[in-house]
Amino acid sequence: MTVGFTAMAAVILLALLRVPLGIALMSVSLAGLAWITSTTTALTLFPMTVSEAVLSYDLAIVPMFILMGNIISRTGIAQDLFRAANAYLGSVRGGLSLATMVTCAGFGAVCGSSYATAATMAKVAYPSMRRYGYSDGLASATIAAGGTLGILIPPSIILVIYGIITQTNIGDLFVAGVLPGLLGLALYMVAVVWVAWRSPDQAPKGEPSSWRDRIASLRGIWPFLFLFALIIGGLYADLFTATEAAGIGAGMAVLVGFFHGRLTPKMLRTVILETAYTSISLYVVLFGAMMLSKLLTMSGLSVGILGLVEGMGLTGYWLILAIILIFLVLGCVLDSMAIILIFVPLFAPVVAAQGFDLVWFGIIVVVVTEIALITPPVGMNVFVLKAVLPHVPVLRIFRGLVPFIAVDLVRLGLLVAFPAISLWLVTHV
Repeated sequence: MTVGFTAMAAVILLALLRVPLGIALMSVSLAGLAWITSTTTALTLFPMTVSEAVLSYDLAIVPMFILMGNIISRTGIAQDLFRAANAYLGSVRGGLSLATMVTCAGFGAVCGSSYATAATMAKVAYPSMRRYGYSDGLASATIAAGGTLGILIPPSIILVIYGIITQTNIGDLFVAGVLPGLLGLALYMVAVVWVAWRSPDQAPKGEPSSWRDRIASLRGIWPFLFLFALIIGGLYADLFTATEAAGIGAGMAVLVGFFHGRLTPKMLRTVILETAYTSISLYVVLFGAMMLSKLLTMSGLSVGILGLVEGMGLTGYWLILAIILIFLVLGCVLDSMAIILIFVPLFAPVVAAQGFDLVWFGIIVVVVTEIALITPPVGMNVFVLKAVLPHVPVLRIFRGLVPFIAVDLVRLGLLVAFPAISLWLVTHV
């Protein structure tokens, strides 16, 4: 157990020092396994773990959904969605922020990446909000908070990683993420309305659109509706598995891009290379997490933590509350991916032993990591936004995020108190 605790501390320290997460996980895991067993055993376990993961049918989901998101991002279809949302919502006070939230949810539904959603919307929506007199704080906070919807509304790369680590059905996780994702969108829109009511100068009214323009704007949103309905509808109706849904979604995204005339062979080549680089980076991190999971098991740390929890008398929802508090604190200093990969293998067996549904726990974990993406001092969405909008001070973005963090905590409380919000669609498939 001492080796296990030391390994956890070493990984956290390396992550704080900004060592690439995959390298940190791999190096610490190999060193720990070599210490417990032998160098030969550790070096044998590594290729066995990698080959087992590479041959996993579920792992093919990752590059397919990344490819789909990259195509949608590159072809400018996100701008069509923002144009349609703005046509219907832009004329009310705070309407551009509301339209941005809707666009983030739609883009997240076919992208699966919080960072990509935030970076794309910073280019699409921020100029429009500033042109109509929106404050920097509200405009940037809207994009940073809306970007977090990309890791919950399916398809979600984080949910795929969680499913692989905990061996939970990825299709069930996708279906379970729909209602909590829509609840998050609704509460974020409430936060925008509250800010606009409290400080009208931060969110002036926009120009109204004619019904002809509104109807015409709907022509650009069919790719989102088509891909989302195809993936989630197919999973809900049990027509195909999550891996098959990923392949179908990527293939349809390519066809949609060519149909729109926005995807050229040269662009497709670039998108495929970007997808390969991103997928390899994620694979390295995932392989490292799998090695760490083996180390935690062989060191006896997982069993020790379970015994410690039982000895402290933490059971039921008191245990869940303790884990959530730990994750919220960690989210202030660690990236969301690091939280998932380092701590989920440690806590998931304990949660399962208490009789909780791992699908429900996965949604709770993702919502907590969503909050981590926008909380100081290491809210990664904020720093992604800062890279795209260098003139906006980080402190101003964090200050604008306060109402969104507040409603996120409300949503977290609702999901914990009422598991049916997450599990209703799953149990009615």
